[in-house]
Amino acid sequence: MFDIQEIRSQFSILNRQVNGKPLVYLDNAATSQKPDSVLEVWKKYYTELNANVHRGIHTLSQLATEEMELSRRKIQKFINAEHDFEVIFTKGATEGLNLISYILTQKLKKDDEIIISYLEHHSNIVPWQLLCERTGAKLKVIPIDENGILQLDYLDQYLSEKTKVVSVNQVSNALGIVNPVEEIIAKTRKNSDAYIVIDGAQSAPHFQIDVQKLDCDFFVFSGHKMYAPMGTGILYGKQEILESLPPFHGGGEMIATCSFEGTTYAALPFKYEAGTPNVGGNIALGAAVDFIEKTGHENIQRHENVLLEYAQKQLLEIEGLKVYGEKAKRTGVVSFNLEGIGIASDVGMILDKMGIAVRTGHHCTQPIMDFFNIAGTVRASFAVYNTFQEIDLLVEGVKKAQRMLS
Repeated sequence: MFDIQEIRSQFSILNRQVNGKPLVYLDNAATSQKPDSVLEVWKKYYTELNANVHRGIHTLSQLATEEMELSRRKIQKFINAEHDFEVIFTKGATEGLNLISYILTQKLKKDDEIIISYLEHHSNIVPWQLLCERTGAKLKVIPIDENGILQLDYLDQYLSEKTKVVSVNQVSNALGIVNPVEEIIAKTRKNSDAYIVIDGAQSAPHFQIDVQKLDCDFFVFSGHKMYAPMGTGILYGKQEILESLPPFHGGGEMIATCSFEGTTYAALPFKYEAGTPNVGGNIALGAAVDFIEKTGHENIQRHENVLLEYAQKQLLEIEGLKVYGEKAKRTGVVSFNLEGIGIASDVGMILDKMGIAVRTGHHCTQPIMDFFNIAGTVRASFAVYNTFQEIDLLVEGVKKAQRMLS
């Protein structure tokens, strides 16, 4: 049975007040709150196991190594990777995308092409622009329509023997739109030999991921959006691809042998994990996977989808309110503006005075905002612990903001 109060009881921060009001936390697309079970695992590492991993024969180092590698195996199962060494610990999705774009430098040349979409976070735009600057490759962008839906006819037109990378998100952080990545991957496989990169930062918290079924070459996500500590994330890459590409950072852990005459590199995953990792965070990421698995993917997805449907219905009853991507398939996010109120942050500040946390602005997706000819939106984003009562408070807060700002 899915018991929302039992779920909420696992998040101590939800008991606090903000500006004298009970906290209503609706900024989960930026970062989720952390269950006590995850925080306890993180604390336990630093109070009972604190040691570097893979480098010591002493007991604490061995125990810390065992716990972090157990976490890697949990994540392997979580995304259904074929091998645990295809799971690379990173600081987050942004580092994962930058890592991929850097190690692909030698694979591209002048006039090769990289395809992304209009719905991308800046983290899935700028690294590819930098790659184009390094190599002379060209960037092509799949456009959207007035509902924020990708126009895949353009992908058909763009794909060719020049296409070397196709990189798209599975879910838009700004609009919550669920992109048809299965169709994008199928079209790409049929028409090119491009590397396929999926940004799963906004999908991993909301529904089950199967990288083998997707048949993507790379998949990245952040831990902090799925109930784990900040500074954690995962890059998945197919074994044969990661083994064929150069390292990202040089230093400790990623070497097999090192001399002044030359260096050889360690096997996966350590080839891409130079330096001391975020051991406590990586172990706690495994605990976040445990929380999601225990709660159940289907329960999470069902609850969040019902919340989204309810929130959109209630908000659209407010005269002059526009939801962006209203008619698209979405998850976890409702992004909106009030007619005649030019600055979304004004709405956000009024909501904050009522204890309601939302995100306002361009959400690191300025091209989307430019497309809709707006500076930004108010974004409410949901997690498994949110309730219908919180949405009611949001709606009342938006109405109050409309009255005050009109």
